[in-house]
Amino acid sequence: MEIITSLFDFILHVDRYLETFVLNYGLWVYALLFLVIFIETGVVVMPFLPGDSLLFVVGAMCGVGLMSYPLSIALLLGAAVLGNQSNYALGRYFGPRVFKWEDSRFFNKKAFNSAHDFYERYGGITIIAARFMPFLRTFAPFVAGVAKMSRARFTFFDVTGGSLWVVGIITVGYFFGNIAFVKTNLDKIIWAMILLPGLFVMAASWRTRRKVN
Repeated sequence: MEIITSLFDFILHVDRYLETFVLNYGLWVYALLFLVIFIETGVVVMPFLPGDSLLFVVGAMCGVGLMSYPLSIALLLGAAVLGNQSNYALGRYFGPRVFKWEDSRFFNKKAFNSAHDFYERYGGITIIAARFMPFLRTFAPFVAGVAKMSRARFTFFDVTGGSLWVVGIITVGYFFGNIAFVKTNLDKIIWAMILLPGLFVMAASWRTRRKVN
């Protein structure tokens, strides 16, 4: 329970944690951020890391000169693309037998099914849209691998979606992250980033399942 509480505290106050890390460890922050984004997008059992809010806060820190805007974009875009490629490769390796896996602490069967339903409804565009949707973001490339999407087609969607996600959110944070209203209500903005896309995914999954049944 204490671990879950600490995780939520980190997600909701990622700005404080990241600023402290930057002030104490300097350039090592880029290695940490690369690792976090790569793991969130590249390891199917890690769908709970704060990708959207982290990118937004990175942008805000670039806006006040604590971090480099071009370096942050280059490194984190690389992490996002490589992470998806890793996740896609895992899906290709395990293939359709994934559908027989049971829900466990290492595999969220419901999240996988939601991502699969979304993929069935929207096809390749799922890889782009999923970048902005927690949980779906982690499972979408894995599902594409399970579905045997071609590597070339997947890479196109991967790079396109990764560019829109990383460049878009960091840039928004750069220009708006230090506005007083945003800083005061950052926790509410983070909750909105988590909940609203999730509701959209649930609705799409429900409509797809209703059509099948």
